[in-house]
Amino acid sequence: MVREQYTTTTPGTSLERPKNEYIYKIGIYGWRKRCLYLFVLLLLIILVVNFSLTIWILKVMWFSPTGMGHLRVTKEGLRLEGESEFLFPLYAKEIHSRVDSSLLLQSTHNVTVNARNSNGEVTGRLNVGPKMVEFHGQQFQINSKDGKPLFTVDENEVVIGTDKLRVTGPEGALFEHSVETPLVKAEAFKQLRLESPTRSLSMDAPRGINMKAQAGNIEALSQMDIKLHSSDGVLLLDAETVRLPKLPEGTRGGSGISQGLYEICVCPDGKLYLSVAGVGSTCQEYSRVCQ
Repeated sequence: MVREQYTTTTPGTSLERPKNEYIYKIGIYGWRKRCLYLFVLLLLIILVVNFSLTIWILKVMWFSPTGMGHLRVTKEGLRLEGESEFLFPLYAKEIHSRVDSSLLLQSTHNVTVNARNSNGEVTGRLNVGPKMVEFHGQQFQINSKDGKPLFTVDENEVVIGTDKLRVTGPEGALFEHSVETPLVKAEAFKQLRLESPTRSLSMDAPRGINMKAQAGNIEALSQMDIKLHSSDGVLLLDAETVRLPKLPEGTRGGSGISQGLYEICVCPDGKLYLSVAGVGSTCQEYSRVCQ
């Protein structure tokens, strides 16, 4: 315990103050000082190691003021050079390649492109798989470089906007329902064949049907009957020669017996009519039918 002494003096007298018997030293000494220096040295080593690792990571990852490696940050968005691999889904508003190169999307399984609305629901999906390409959506449309629709598909119809549809398969084209087109034409030096193996074949047009062969024949084959019917007009056969090679020939019978046979007669204007066959010709030039 420190004892304090108090002295009093009167004016004109002087006294010497007693010297302090104890002196206190301020600071860290001994093993505490050595531990403090060791701790500061350890912090300095950690700081140097962290700074070195930061420099190494920046160099390896190719960090720069404009981006990282082949990834560049521009005013229009992100620009990625070379090939890249994405391990998780990629969300982007627009993906396009450079002007002088093509865009390649490649996957070991499939490539799926989804379009979502503001609620996150999938409104359109394009799935490119190893065996099939699938599209799910309300409408699928292919346009030309000028914006003209070339191929459109929806739930109600399929529209082909090209000037010509060409089918090159050896078996042609198979349609289960009706087909509406202004022209059906074969390639040059090839035959055009319209066939219905098990059902009927019907061709309807409000203003007429024109069948034309530039350098060949037109054949109509049927297992049963072939009927040519015109409700309001006439059936016109315009040719130099009209042949009916397989008409039955009657035998000579008694006078006045027709045997149920008829004679085909031709009017001066080319009109055909039937006349009951007789021993001689029963066709009359000025028949009532020809008038």
